[in-house]
Amino acid sequence: MVDKQYAVTHTDEEWRRLLSPEQYQVLRHHATERPGSCALNYEKRAGTFYCAGCDQPLFASRKKFESGTGWPSFNDPEAGSVEATVDSSHGMVRTEVHCSRCGGHLGHVFDDGPPPTHLRYCINGMAMNFKPD
Repeated sequence: MVDKQYAVTHTDEEWRRLLSPEQYQVLRHHATERPGSCALNYEKRAGTFYCAGCDQPLFASRKKFESGTGWPSFNDPEAGSVEATVDSSHGMVRTEVHCSRCGGHLGHVFDDGPPPTHLRYCINGMAMNFKPD
């Protein structure tokens, strides 16, 4: 992820000004919010979830499901909106997902989701904004 040139780029200082401290830690430093701590986990309205770093559409609300994990979970992102890399931090190997437009860390994807994709995109709510239809 570090070597790729993204369409949206900012200096570290610019990111600090553009994002809240919590968003900055999640999107730019791969932090994870506490489970159940973000209101977007409970968002039920029709609409779209956007990257908090660059406003790219990431997930349609119809793809959101209750996973019981404490983070917003989706079974399919908007086409081309996320990219994946291997994350071997914390003594485990997981698949990290990040925004394809700005490179911001969003969360991880697991293969224990519902049909038809059987994927669970477990996304930090702080990494997103929601716009209702």
